[in-house]
Amino acid sequence: MLLLLVASPLLSQAADATDTQSIKRAVRDYIESQHKADPERMARGIDPQLAKRTYWRAADGSEFVMNTDYDSMLKVARTYNKDGTKFPAQPRVEIKILDVDQRVATVKLTADEWIDYMHLYKNQHSEWKIVNVLWQYHDTTRQASKKQ
Repeated sequence: MLLLLVASPLLSQAADATDTQSIKRAVRDYIESQHKADPERMARGIDPQLAKRTYWRAADGSEFVMNTDYDSMLKVARTYNKDGTKFPAQPRVEIKILDVDQRVATVKLTADEWIDYMHLYKNQHSEWKIVNVLWQYHDTTRQASKKQ
């Protein structure tokens, strides 16, 4: 019994380390799939119900919330950096896990030109998936459609 009490915290730390690795893998799949034009990797990291949002300024100056979904992110992964010129040779990728509670997590991804705040959940297959993303450019003046 004493051995079980002593080993119990170690077992929970192992589970936490596994979750941490799996959460970071999902986030890396999301960003690196854009670096390497790999839609399969994007699909592995995000949930089909993904909701990605940012605020945006229309050409007329009005502001709105721009939504991006699962299919759009697969297209981004497939096409955005197909020619390999959209990111530096060594892209900036900083993943900070802000909170994990059993089957939900909040993460901040800092990339070259933007930040993403993400919500993930652990599905019934014990896979961590990104389900919500709120993002913005570091240079918020870029959050606008070009004037016509």
